[in-house]
Amino acid sequence: MFSTMMQTPLTVPLILDRAAKLFGRREIVSRLPDRSIVRMRYHDLVRRAWALAEGLSRAGLKPGDRVATLMWNTTAHLEAYFGIPIAGGVLHTLNLRLHPDQIAWIANDADDRFVIVDESLLPTFDKCPAKGRFQRVYVVRHSEAPLPPGYESYESLLATATGDFRPPPIDEAEACGLCYTSGTTGNPKGVAYSHRSTVLHSLAISLADTLALAQRETVLPVVPMFHVNAWGIPYGAIMVGAKLVLPGPHLDPVSLLELFEQEKVTLTAGVPTIWLGILAALDKEPARWKLQRMRMIVGGSAAPESLIRGFDKHGQEVLHAWGMTETSPVGTVGRLTAEAAAAGEAERYATRAKQGIPAPLVDVRIMADGSEAPWDGKSMGELQVRGPWVAGSYFGASADPDKFTADGWFRTGDVATMDPLGYMKITDRTKDLIKSGGEWISSVELENALMGHPAVREACVVAVPHPKWAERPLAVVVFKEGASATPEALRAHLAPKFPKWWLPEAIEVVTEIPKTSAGKFLKSAVREKYAGWTWSAEG
Repeated sequence: MFSTMMQTPLTVPLILDRAAKLFGRREIVSRLPDRSIVRMRYHDLVRRAWALAEGLSRAGLKPGDRVATLMWNTTAHLEAYFGIPIAGGVLHTLNLRLHPDQIAWIANDADDRFVIVDESLLPTFDKCPAKGRFQRVYVVRHSEAPLPPGYESYESLLATATGDFRPPPIDEAEACGLCYTSGTTGNPKGVAYSHRSTVLHSLAISLADTLALAQRETVLPVVPMFHVNAWGIPYGAIMVGAKLVLPGPHLDPVSLLELFEQEKVTLTAGVPTIWLGILAALDKEPARWKLQRMRMIVGGSAAPESLIRGFDKHGQEVLHAWGMTETSPVGTVGRLTAEAAAAGEAERYATRAKQGIPAPLVDVRIMADGSEAPWDGKSMGELQVRGPWVAGSYFGASADPDKFTADGWFRTGDVATMDPLGYMKITDRTKDLIKSGGEWISSVELENALMGHPAVREACVVAVPHPKWAERPLAVVVFKEGASATPEALRAHLAPKFPKWWLPEAIEVVTEIPKTSAGKFLKSAVREKYAGWTWSAEG
């Protein structure tokens, strides 16, 4: 028997339609490359997104065509988030922090037709070998400088719109967005998000027990809009009518703290390295900043418990989440359930340092030796997920069927545990686990414990070859300003928490740890640097 319910297609234009009807006067704030602040209203966003959709269609865009963007978190990028899907196109956000050759590979793999570029990023774009293959290049201008030959003004594109535009019909299963993985091993892999998956993900991150996006919030996504759609926050924020603050290219701690204070931000999101810098600035000048209480969503990699405790002292709440490009990305969120909240303080902090419980409609399992591991908080295995906003395959030339199981699960490559309350804890990536003397060591747990030392700002632990034990952990640390500690002191700090054979046999002090385009520690570069480590020097 069929139901009597309407079959309303779940498409991105529905989000913008709701914003137009209910929240036209809500504010969107954006910081430009020259640090100036511009303000617009939702009704401006709606008008300009529709003008972009019409302009692209007049320029020859056909349904399913990919339109690339090379932009910061700005209002123009937000217009592209909606205007391109309205026209039936696919928004393809290019990661501006990648090497130009890799950007070119991704653009070619996606078969992008058009590209929208922020003027401040033209030097990056000009180095891209693929720039000549785009049929149209539109530049979001911030100056009066003449455009190079072959480049067109973004504002001129919008000006071609007459307002008499009928968008093509859209099936909810069609793609509205395309993102590529960071490609730290091999070529990046494309993930094409459907209209349906994007709308469902936007609804999910608005639930009270996930990110709790709401109309009363002021939301500042530090996570880039070119990285997994800024974790879906722009779509969710516009859907609920939140005030949205976009930081542009200025992501240093002082610039962000200025916006947090000035705009009274209540919800923000970014990777741990961003929050480590913010915490250091607050610790240095605690009386300088007058902040609202914020929920600070942390994802991308595990946040150390010391970071959570540090922000608690400043009246700010760190909320763990986990996801990947392949999961749109929110898969789990670290809200305390009633049972978890009733535990003692130490246990509550330990739970908050985990990556959280699965979001509604997302299913997870831990697989070890071909069978599902128990949820006992100890048994480790590969994390596998499935759900309505989880990829079922890859786009383009990088198909990798081994990442998907025969019974319909995505193999994340993360090693994790699940505890009896359903909290997932990432212990490592499979490629980052350290096998010493036949036993596994978690680099992530060592890193987070090292960052709990009062002198340590950042820590990265990698495996390096060892003549006797096959591999041993080597730690690379960055000290806080004016602080230091001996290797012996750092090992003594770790000793109560880990077996003796887990302790790093060598500890190197550096001024900076290399990072990926997403702000995670680039462990491949650290491993390469220390691949020839001579153990006679230490241990």
